Amino acid sequence: MSKHHNRDKQSSRNKETFRALTYFSQIGVTMAASILVGVLLGKYLDGLLGTRPWLLLIFSLLGVGASIKVLFNISNDKK
Repeated sequence: MSKHHNRDKQSSRNKETFRALTYFSQIGVTMAASILVGVLLGKYLDGLLGTRPWLLLIFSLLGVGASIKVLFNISNDKK
């Protein structure tokens, strides 16, 4: 019975570790994607409208803001 109990504890610990790793990877990918979308959209609109580098800067900052907002949303959802 002791071996079975230890195996269940180890399995539970592995599940928690895996869950924590998925949360961290979700945060990283989401933040990188938000910033990348802002940069790419800003570069595209700058090229289209000839407003270099202003829209790139604006949309880059909006991407950073969106990534911070997503970070807070993820941290509030996981409690």
